[in-house]
Formats: sequence, structure tokens, C-alpha cells
Amino acid sequence: MQTLEALTRDALALGRGEFVPATPQTDEVARVMGICNACRYCEGFCAVFPAMTRRLDFTPTDAHYLANLCHNCGACLHACQYAPPHEFALNVPKAMAELRVQTYADHAWPPALGALYQRSGLTVALALAGGLALFLVMVLAMTGGLWHAPMAGNFYAVFPHNLLVGMFAPVFGWAVLTLAMGVRRFWRGVSPGAASGAAVAEATHDALRLKYLDGGHGQGCNNDDDRFTLWRRRWHHATFYGFLLCFASTSVATLYHYLLGLQAPYPLTSLPVLLGTLGGIGLLVGPAGLLWLNLRRDPLHGDPAQRPMDRGFLVLLFLVSLTGLALLVGRDTGAMAALLAVHLGVVMAFFATMPYGKFAHGVYRTAALLKYAIEKRQPNTLGLGED
Repeated sequence: MQTLEALTRDALALGRGEFVPATPQTDEVARVMGICNACRYCEGFCAVFPAMTRRLDFTPTDAHYLANLCHNCGACLHACQYAPPHEFALNVPKAMAELRVQTYADHAWPPALGALYQRSGLTVALALAGGLALFLVMVLAMTGGLWHAPMAGNFYAVFPHNLLVGMFAPVFGWAVLTLAMGVRRFWRGVSPGAASGAAVAEATHDALRLKYLDGGHGQGCNNDDDRFTLWRRRWHHATFYGFLLCFASTSVATLYHYLLGLQAPYPLTSLPVLLGTLGGIGLLVGPAGLLWLNLRRDPLHGDPAQRPMDRGFLVLLFLVSLTGLALLVGRDTGAMAALLAVHLGVVMAFFATMPYGKFAHGVYRTAALLKYAIEKRQPNTLGLGED
């Protein structure tokens, strides 16, 4: 039976049109958290368990919040005395992972596109990237521009600047809009309260450091067995900061173009090229490392049904970096146009699938971290456990 507080939260969410219905996934998270709340052996492992102790029951909204707060480090699974083959069959990482993908689908915008989270697998990602790249290559071949004399790295001689902006701005804008609308619905549903500067700073710090990938003890995550490893955290850092450096490179190049009147190509020692090169290296080694860990990971760690979505995302990131670095190396050769077409096709495929794939987990997880930072600063009305 739900408490009055829980019923009030559901009523408010229903009034805003953001009520999250119960499903087998939310019921399983509620069951698991109910048993964990009685045991509390794992209370110091990550933010999930202190947040859990502030509740006596778990509404579907609570379940979605806790699922996105979980970083799937696996520590609680190996520490749990009720894990399989115990009759309770507690598997916190698996229950949380199965619900997280439902979070993305339930809060997707437009709602009709939420089903795409179930279909954004490796085959779809590669097919879209290959199809777009092939289309651009065929366009160049039909216009006689596939093979050419060296152009000193002048990409705009192949695809004019305004054409590239017209191609990519709508796709990127749509990706940002859909993710923002989805996380807005999630945020309003969990009703976190006002965010103080200290809470925002803590959540930002925890997200940038990937704090909860250390297993709660600093030794890292579990992957293919009960041994701890920091490689999952390291590969995540390489991927995350590689992506940010590539985004910074594009942003700086945009400022160069529009504010300073400096047009590409830029020298190898210029800031956009240096940022892009460092970011490209991070996006090469990070996804490769994460994919290697994903292929070896124990099926009990998370939801094996989501592996195609995970791998599709990692492979696309790897291909974005690989084709970008190949373009940098070959930009002064006669193959530049073909390399550019392939790179643009892969980048467009990444942007097109970004709102409905694994990229969403970083956005929702950051929102959950901010709710936790806000919540822990509020009085604990239960007076049980520690924050």
C-alpha cells in the first residue's frame, strides 16, 4: 500500500500529464528496493541506496529516478546475499537497466517515437551510416567530383558551407530538442524542488568525474566476474571528454568562421584542429575499450537485451572518430572528397540516432544526479538511514 506522500506525488504528476504508469519493470525495481531497504548492506556503495532510504515505498516515478541514478557498476550484485541463486533473486543492476530503457521510451518526445529505443541497435546504426555515406559518395561520383586533384584541404570546394549547415543544423537541432523535451518531462515528473548552487555544483562534479563508476570503494566496477576494474571508468572518461573536445572544436571553428571571418581549412596547429584531433583520439580509444568490455561483460550485469543498442552507439562513435581522423590525414590528397562524404554520412547517422539511442543515458543520469543532490539537502521526513 502506498503512503499518503507517494499518492500525493502521483496525483500531482497526473495533474501535470506526467503520470508514469506501473509496469513489470517498475514493479521489479520496487520489489528489489523494498528488500534492499530492509537489508541496507550496500548503503555506502552509490547514490541509489542513500536515496532509497528516504522512502518506505516506491512509486513508478521513484523507480524511474532510482534506475537512472544507478551507474550499473555491479558492486551490489556481488555483495548481495540475496542475489541468484537465492530464492529472492535480487539483481539490482539488471532491474535498473531494464527500467532505464523504459524511461527513455516513456519520456520520449514526440511520444510516438519512443518505440525507436527498442530498435536502435547495431544493425540499424550501421545501415543508416552506410546508407548516408553511400548516398553522398554516389552524389560526388555522378557530378564527377569523387576523385580530384589535391585541394589543400578545402572541404567547402566539395560541399559548400551553406549546404553543410542546411544539412546538419536541422538534424542536430532536432536531436537537441527531442532530448531536452524528454528530460524536461522526466524532471517535472520526479518533482525535485528548487536547485541551489551547491546542489548544481555537486551534481556537475559527480557527472564530470563519473564518481559512481568507482564501485563505492574506489576500486572500480565489476565486468566479467567479481574482480574490480577501473577500465570502465577510464574508457568512459576518454569517450566523454573526447566528445566534448570534438564539440569544442566545432564550436571554435564556427566562431572563427562567423566572428573572425576565418574560413576552413585551418592549419594543423590551429585550435580547432588540435581540439578535434585530441577529441578524435579520445573517441577512438574510449568506445573501442567500452566495446571490448561490453563483449566480455557477465550477462547478470545489466540487461543483455540492450547490448545491440549499446554496441550500435559505441560503433557509431568509433566510426565518427575513425573517419574524421582519416579525413584529417588525407585532406591534402585526391581522396579527400570521398573521405569527406563517408565522414559526413557517419556523423549524420550519429545525430539522427542520438535522441533514440544510448546517448540518452548520459542526459537522464545527469538529471537524476541533480535530483539526488537537491534531495539530500532536504529534511529526511522518515528519520531513517543516512544520506
